[in-house]
Amino acid sequence: MGKDRKGYQRTYCGRMDHGGCSLLVKVEMGKVVEILPDGEGPLSRGYICPKGLASKEKLNHPERLKRPLLRKGPKGRPEWEEISWDKALDIIEERFLGFREKFGPESVAFCHGMPKGLDLFVMIRLANLFGSPNVVMVQDVCHAPREIAGLHTCGFYPVADLKGPARALILWGSNLSGTNEEGQVFRLLSERLKEGARLIVVDPILHRSYKDRLDIFLPVNPGSDLALALGMINVIISKELYDKEFVTKWCHGFQELKEHVRGYVPEKVSPIVGIPPELIQQAAITYATTKPAAIVWGNAIEQIPHNFPTIRSLIILMAITGNLDIAGGNIQPGEPNILRPGEFVKSRLFPEKTKKMLNSYYGTIPRLMTVPPAYFRKAVIEGKPYKVVGAYFQATNPLITWADSRLTEEALLKLDFVVLSDVYLTPTALYADIVLPAATQFEFNDIGHYGLGHGFILARPKLVEPPPHCWPDIKILNELGRRITDPKYWYEDYEDLLKEILGPAGLTLEEFMEVGILEGKMDYQKYKKRGFKTPTGKVELYLSRAEELGVSPLPEYKPVVPSDSNYQLSMTSMKEPLFLHSSYRWVPSLRKLVTYPKALLSPKTADLYGVKEGDEIIIETPYGSITHILEINPDLKDDVVIVKHGWWYPEVGSKEGYHWKKSNINMLTSINILGKEFGTPNLRGIKCKIRKLD
Repeated sequence: MGKDRKGYQRTYCGRMDHGGCSLLVKVEMGKVVEILPDGEGPLSRGYICPKGLASKEKLNHPERLKRPLLRKGPKGRPEWEEISWDKALDIIEERFLGFREKFGPESVAFCHGMPKGLDLFVMIRLANLFGSPNVVMVQDVCHAPREIAGLHTCGFYPVADLKGPARALILWGSNLSGTNEEGQVFRLLSERLKEGARLIVVDPILHRSYKDRLDIFLPVNPGSDLALALGMINVIISKELYDKEFVTKWCHGFQELKEHVRGYVPEKVSPIVGIPPELIQQAAITYATTKPAAIVWGNAIEQIPHNFPTIRSLIILMAITGNLDIAGGNIQPGEPNILRPGEFVKSRLFPEKTKKMLNSYYGTIPRLMTVPPAYFRKAVIEGKPYKVVGAYFQATNPLITWADSRLTEEALLKLDFVVLSDVYLTPTALYADIVLPAATQFEFNDIGHYGLGHGFILARPKLVEPPPHCWPDIKILNELGRRITDPKYWYEDYEDLLKEILGPAGLTLEEFMEVGILEGKMDYQKYKKRGFKTPTGKVELYLSRAEELGVSPLPEYKPVVPSDSNYQLSMTSMKEPLFLHSSYRWVPSLRKLVTYPKALLSPKTADLYGVKEGDEIIIETPYGSITHILEINPDLKDDVVIVKHGWWYPEVGSKEGYHWKKSNINMLTSINILGKEFGTPNLRGIKCKIRKLD
C-alpha cells in the first residue's frame, strides 16, 4: 500500500476487529512504534478505535507464546515442555494420520473462530485434502444464517449499501458505533445520516451514538424480532405500501404471504415484542415510503433457533418494498476478479463432503458447509453418528465463546488429541495437548475479507518480523498439508497460497500490497437481465422447495423460551466494544479501560430487585450462574438484563484457569434447544434472575 509523505506504512486493521479500518503504521528499528488513522481509508475515512491504536501492544507482550508447547500434565493445568517445530509437526502428523487409518478422516475435526484473514480458507483446504468433512465454526450464530437464508430466498447475501444514497436505514440488532460488520463501519453510516437519512433502531437498548440522530426506536423484546418483522410486513401489505411493480414481476408467493400475515396485525404483535402498535406502524410506513432504504442487520438476529425464518422475514421486507439490489438498498456486491473460494479450497476433490459431514446426520439446511459446535461436541461425547477423536483449533477460544461451556469442557477432556494455535495461552489452550505459537497482524502478508461476500479484499502487508519461533497460521497449515495430505497442493513458500488467489487479477503479491484494496464492479438490478438465482427465478416470499428442505414455506413466529415463574427477567448479551469476542483482554491499554464485565439493568428493574450501580450481582439461569458488576442504564428496556460476552481474567494466571467460569456468559447457556436449519442454540431472551452477591 506504500508509504505516505510522513513515512508511515498503510495497511488495514484485521485481527483486533472484523477489519476494514485503514491504518498508518510507523516502524522503527524493526518494531511498530506508532499507529494512526488513515484519512484516505475507503471505509473508515480517518476513523480509528482504541483497538486499532492498541494493536501494536500484542506484538511484544511479555506472556506471548514464543515456542511450541507439549503437554506434560493433566488437561486444564498449565504444565508444559517447550519443543521444536519439527517435533511438534512430527507428533501432529503421527496422531492425525493414525486417527485417519483407524477411524477414518472424519474422526479429525478442524475448528476455527471468526475469520481473521486467509487462514480460514487455508484450513478448509487442508481439511478437504485430508478427507475430513468437519470444519467446525460458529457460523451457526454468525453470518451463515444471513448468507444462506439469502441464497434460498433471493439467491444472494443482501448487504446494506452504506456507500449508496440510502434515505432510510434500519439498524436491526446492529450497533456499528461499537462493533463493525465485516467492513460496514460507523463512519459510512454517519455519512448517510449527515446527508439526512432517516434512522430506525431495533434493539432492547438505545446506544448513545444514535440518540441525537434517531427517528424511531423499537425496543424489541430479545428473541422476538420475527414477530416484529411480520407485524411490519402486515402493515406494508394492508396499507398497500409495497412496490407493486417489483412484487408483480419479481416475487413468488405474494398472495400466500398476504394471507399469512393477516394474523400479525400490530395490536396482536405488540405484547409479544413489547412495542406499542402505533410505533410498529410508524416504522413500517417510514421504511416502505422512504426509498431507497437499507436494513443493516447484526448477528444478534442469528443467535436464536428460529433464525432462518427471522432473516427470511427481513429479506421479505427488503423485497416487497423494492429495496433489493438497488443503490442505497440491500445489494449483491460484485466480487473482484480473483480465484473463487471453492477453487481455492479444492472443493471439487471432495464431492462426497456433504454426505459425510456431521450435519447430514442432523439434517441441517443445504449450503451450510461448516459444522455447528453443538453437533461436533455430540460426536465427541456420544460418538454419534461416528467418533471424532482429534481436533485442530485455530483463532478460537471455544471454552468461552461456544454455548454451554460445561459441555465444551467435557468435549475437550474427552478428545484423544487436541492441537491449538494462538498468540496467548487462553482458557481453551489449557486443554490442548500441543500449543503452537502464532504470528499476528503486521508480522506476515495476509489477505482480508476473502470469501465474505462484501465485494472486496484488503491487503495486510508484513511490516515487522515475528518472534523467531512464531509462525503465521497460513504457514503452519501449509507445512501440515505437506505432511498429512498430497504435497502437490502445497508450497515451499506459503505465500504462494496468496499468489493463487491473486492470479486471475493479474497482480503480483507485491503489487497487491501496494494497491491495498481490490473491489468488484458495482452493478445494480442484475435481476432485470438474468432473474434471481432461485428455483423460480424470483424472490421466494413463499419457498418453492420448502417441503424438500423440511422448513415452513413462510416465516411463522413460535416462541422458543417457555415461561418460568422462577425466572422473570429476559437475558441477552452485548459484545465489549474494546475487545474482539474473547480476545485481547491481556492487552494492557484496553484492559485499563475495561477492568471487569458490567451487566446492564434499567433503573426501574434495578429498584425492583434492590440492587444499585457498582454492586456485584449474580445472574442465574436454569443452566448456571455467573457474576458481573451492575451498571444502571436508563436507555435499556425494563425487565431485560444485558450481560457481556467473552469474559475471562488473564491477570489471575493460568494456574487458576484464568477464572474462566466466573463471568463467562456461556455458563448460562445450553444446547438443549437447537434450530433445525443451522443447529443454532438460543442465546437471546433466556429467562434469568438476579441477586446481589453477599
